[in-house]
Amino acid sequence: MTREEKSLVIEELTAELANNANIYVADISGLNASTTSDLRRACFKANVKLAVVKNTLLEKAMEASERDFGNLPTILKGNTSVMYSETGNVPAKLIKTFRKKSNKPLLKGAFIEECVYIGDDQLDMLVDIKSKEELLGEIVGLLQSPAKNVISALKSSGGKLAGILKTLSEKEG
Repeated sequence: MTREEKSLVIEELTAELANNANIYVADISGLNASTTSDLRRACFKANVKLAVVKNTLLEKAMEASERDFGNLPTILKGNTSVMYSETGNVPAKLIKTFRKKSNKPLLKGAFIEECVYIGDDQLDMLVDIKSKEELLGEIVGLLQSPAKNVISALKSSGGKLAGILKTLSEKEG
């Protein structure tokens, strides 16, 4: 690979790092061609972009990026693949599901919404991270709950009040 080609790859990686809030670094070495194809297909279906990268080029792209990747560059050893996703927990779920059939991919680390996670032991926690849409849905539900209770209380007490008035008017007549 020439110097120009390397700098072009670094520019492309830097752009990908800047455009994606959720970045997973994994090790998929040891997967045969068929299993790798299955992984790529699963990534495509889950709207996750998967790319095998050279560690030195990814490290230079992280340095060139305006983001703080913390200790993430220290895990760039051996075979490295990068997964980009719009939703923070989708690659973690994909890895976990895929590992039911194989012992790979191994999670090296992740960068999710400005937070750095290092190590495969973080996988279960990353699976449980809620997406922005899920959090907004929960907040809206929590905000609607008191209003619904007030409305139902007013409706039921309004019915009781109308019943009492009707009873009183019938007694007088």
